Amino acid sequence: MSEPLYLAPRLESRAAALLDSPSFLHSLTAALGSPLNVVLPDQIADNVRRFQDVYARHRLAGRIAFAHKANRSSALVRRLAALAPAGGGTAGAAAVGVDVASLGELQHALGCGFTPDRITATGPKEPAFLWLAARTGTTVCVDSAGELTALAALVERHGLPRASVMPRLSGFSSPGTRTLTRRSRFGIPADEADALLDLAEKHRDSVELTGVSFHLDTMALTEKAVALEGSVRVLDECRRRGLRPRAVDIGGGFGVDYLADGAQWEAYTTELTRALLGKREPITWEGHGYGLRGENGTLRGALGVYPGHRPVAGPRYLDELLGQAAPALGRPLATLLLENLYDLHTEPGRALTDQCGLTLAEVLEVRVTAAGEHLVRLAANARDIGLEDHGLLVDPVLVPRREEGGGGPVGAYLLGNLCLESDLISRRAVYLPRAPRPGDLLAFVNTAGYFMDFTADHAMMQPVARKAAVYEGPGGAWRWCLDEQYWPHLTAGDDLGDAV
Repeated sequence: MSEPLYLAPRLESRAAALLDSPSFLHSLTAALGSPLNVVLPDQIADNVRRFQDVYARHRLAGRIAFAHKANRSSALVRRLAALAPAGGGTAGAAAVGVDVASLGELQHALGCGFTPDRITATGPKEPAFLWLAARTGTTVCVDSAGELTALAALVERHGLPRASVMPRLSGFSSPGTRTLTRRSRFGIPADEADALLDLAEKHRDSVELTGVSFHLDTMALTEKAVALEGSVRVLDECRRRGLRPRAVDIGGGFGVDYLADGAQWEAYTTELTRALLGKREPITWEGHGYGLRGENGTLRGALGVYPGHRPVAGPRYLDELLGQAAPALGRPLATLLLENLYDLHTEPGRALTDQCGLTLAEVLEVRVTAAGEHLVRLAANARDIGLEDHGLLVDPVLVPRREEGGGGPVGAYLLGNLCLESDLISRRAVYLPRAPRPGDLLAFVNTAGYFMDFTADHAMMQPVARKAAVYEGPGGAWRWCLDEQYWPHLTAGDDLGDAV
């Protein structure tokens, strides 16, 4: 057998301790079924504090707003709503908010305890979404001139207080540099901002421009530096017009480091290319190449996967961005914000849910083909565990039902429970420490950011994963409750769940 090709998940202490409690995890799936999503509300509070530390290091004020679309969990949003700003609300602290991208998310955030002054409405907005945002006093990141006009009309028609708006900009360029930000279907091109500011002035009795925003679909620090400097130039123009902007919202896109070992990532991608070129036995189902293919001894295409090993991610990525020199002005971006007394707003989604959850799936059947391949069918499907659909390659963790001898590592293809040839939870051979057995669990780690809810549905009347909130009770014992039954007072010592 060839050497196993592992892509071991990065685990921090809380998630690792949970995986070291197999009887607890098996009791959860026995009670709530498979698949099962587990969230760790206290971890998201820790992640917020790490972002707040970056703000403090650069002496910046502003808001860290969770991008709600990353996860539907009530427990995570309620835990965030209970957090105070860093420093207990003192001047210059980074407050905690939520970014909502639909009417349902806005209603959910309000119901979870967020007050409107801590909510930012982004994304495409239908009239009902705009109406509730205006009615409650939620800040609106307007996406177009038409959206700003519609919001102003709502305020005027219903006699509401002025709505706070932060126009979303895109298509930035920087004088004297070759760096451009890529084209986006969202936002107003930065070079057309004057027309939007004219509109804000026209409706100044109905809307208050409190800043500008952008969200770039890129991890490139240079592109984000161009966008941040360009946003400051637009804010300077706002001031010249007598408007009073206070903040730049730079969106999210800070990333997550999913893998424990970068060398494993390099080894796997190398062996994948060798397999596609016929230089070793296949390591994927039917020669799947994740965007690559071999043609007459030449590698074609591009590897379409998430860079699983990313040491510069999350708070560290924000730290590096703020230390970048503004392309035209040459000063660090954090200095540029401080000089102008502008607050910094961020909208991390994936990064705030780092290590905040896992998905459990029960092993139903294990078959060995004539070629010696292990096919493992799970009580879950690829829509429940959307890792590969989002381009993430990472190993699950085997959680045995009982400790038994193994026989050494095996490579296995993970099959879903749908009657579809395409329902493969893993198109690559995943190496496990031993062959799994029916009744074992596979734990897919770090699924809280976009992998739990984004693609799940009731295809073929299969159940969608339920969600449980897990936290440490008195004495350090694990406690749980259904996600919708979690409230932050539980972690203060009250108990609505079962201890194991």
